[in-house]
Amino acid sequence: MTNCTPVSPARRLRAWLPLLAAVLASGLWGCSALRAPSGTDQVVLQPEGASGLGASVETRFARQAVAAAHPLAAEAGLQMLRAGGGAVDAAVAAQLVLTLVEPQSSGIGGGAFLLHHDGHRVQAYDGRETAPAAAGPDLFMDADGKPLPFMQAVVGGRAVGTPGAVSMLALVHREHGRLPWARLFEPAIRLAEQGFPVGQRLNTLLQAESALKDDPVARRYFYRADGQPHPVGHVLRNPELAAVFRRLAADGPSALREGPVARAIVQAVQAHPTNPGHLALEDLVRYQPKVREALCHDHDTATRRLRLCGFPPPSSGALAIGQILGLLSRTEQAGLPLQGGHPTAAALHAYVEASRLAFADRAQYVADPDFVPAPGGRWSRLLDPAYLDERAQLIGSRRAPAVLPGTPGGISVGWAPMPEQPEYGTSHLSVVDAHGNALAMTTTIEAGFGARLMVSTDPSREGGFLLNNQLTDFSFLPADAQGRPVANRVEPGKRPRSSMSPTLVFDRDSGQLLMSLGSPGGALIIHFTAKTLLGTLHQGLTPQQAIDLPNFGTTGGPFLLEAGRFPDNTIQTLEQQGHEVRQVPMPSGLQALQRGGDRVWQGGADPRREGVVVGD
Repeated sequence: MTNCTPVSPARRLRAWLPLLAAVLASGLWGCSALRAPSGTDQVVLQPEGASGLGASVETRFARQAVAAAHPLAAEAGLQMLRAGGGAVDAAVAAQLVLTLVEPQSSGIGGGAFLLHHDGHRVQAYDGRETAPAAAGPDLFMDADGKPLPFMQAVVGGRAVGTPGAVSMLALVHREHGRLPWARLFEPAIRLAEQGFPVGQRLNTLLQAESALKDDPVARRYFYRADGQPHPVGHVLRNPELAAVFRRLAADGPSALREGPVARAIVQAVQAHPTNPGHLALEDLVRYQPKVREALCHDHDTATRRLRLCGFPPPSSGALAIGQILGLLSRTEQAGLPLQGGHPTAAALHAYVEASRLAFADRAQYVADPDFVPAPGGRWSRLLDPAYLDERAQLIGSRRAPAVLPGTPGGISVGWAPMPEQPEYGTSHLSVVDAHGNALAMTTTIEAGFGARLMVSTDPSREGGFLLNNQLTDFSFLPADAQGRPVANRVEPGKRPRSSMSPTLVFDRDSGQLLMSLGSPGGALIIHFTAKTLLGTLHQGLTPQQAIDLPNFGTTGGPFLLEAGRFPDNTIQTLEQQGHEVRQVPMPSGLQALQRGGDRVWQGGADPRREGVVVGD
């Protein structure tokens, strides 16, 4: 079981400060509180292992704030805001630092979804990876026509998609940035050259990792000569990544599409000794980020009329969250009532049944909209009040024995439901600035440490950056036994379905932005984000209080409850209602910013990881 002994902010501060002499000398740090995780236990069913439960810290800021998954990344973002930059500048700087200090979760070798609000409109920037031109529906099938074991597909070049995060960030910066592009790289370059102290979380995850050592570049960087990961406090320098950052600062995203960095990416993928992939230079050159229409829908509480905006397909997050909240509001457990610091058994039952309905639709319909049409011509059909009314009638007093997808708009389709398979990854950033802009960005290389491939352009320099294994978010099975295609099958140039759920919340009457939030966690991102929305919007909790609530959710199978956080009688009641309950560690990494009644921003960061909120 995860070590859940709370660690006080003062103790965490004392644990971190001795490690930061090299960083302090750079002048990067502000005076914000730090978070360091504790413990060494791992999680089996989650994208990344658990590393302890820290203490919660309520934060409030009058003008601007950055919520990020690592203190150094948050501080880099805040440094941009204090230099006169906007939310986009802060997000770019923070993402670059995350590539260095949180390499297991996200980085320039992966992709991202970003929602941006400029005070007037919401735009959805799609930096999701794409399948190479040479990839086909049988990408993850073996010679006998059977799906590959999941980890066999993950490790190596086969699952590497065309990275999109940097191209997307460059696009949104051109449209909304306030500082020069090259300025945003300065904190990350400085940290990569001078080094950063290895924290408990990175050390813990490296100890549990095995495949990463098979990559010679990664082994040289992350591990000592005896095969053990660098200890907590070791100052880890990445001169190769600093050199790549300098190229990107000078040349923009073209530095990843052509030249030595692009050639090194393709070489790493195609020359993998046991599991080569199809990514080619032409795929890098052709990649284009997209600007999509945000998926917004109305959602009311007992006291307020709200508008929730999330990311449209290829993400399934906003659709699933909208369905879960909408279905739950049509039951007697609207708003997810709490008792004793956790949802009641009745509320959890209604929630999980709503979730099963939402995930059935997700498996049937959601995929890249450039390849798969929306049911009935628009994705919002899945959120139509009449459709939710109909689906809510299926929520009874016991677990439904079987849950099938619905027919939104009365229109059936010929897709086969996608079988359940693992989904991993991610990190989240939320930013509000003093200029009236805000964003929510969820970013990923998919599994912990991605494809376990580290790119380097110069063998004389240590380090580099990790590549994604994003293609494993496609269905391994391209069709069912009847030959019906799966909507989320592999196709050249296609973007795999995601659960990333960057979310912005508005007051529907005034149009004022109220909240920015999101989380890592694979398919459970949907539940972590929904829980936080229910806690803040319906139960009146602060962002930190809502994040601190115990986690729960399902992807269609067992009902997962965060281990040690629910009373026995709640679990017994759920089992009596027919649910298969499993108590597991659920290390979400929620970040949230919410505007209070006094117009002051309240911040929340997940004590299950090492994120912080900083600001002015």
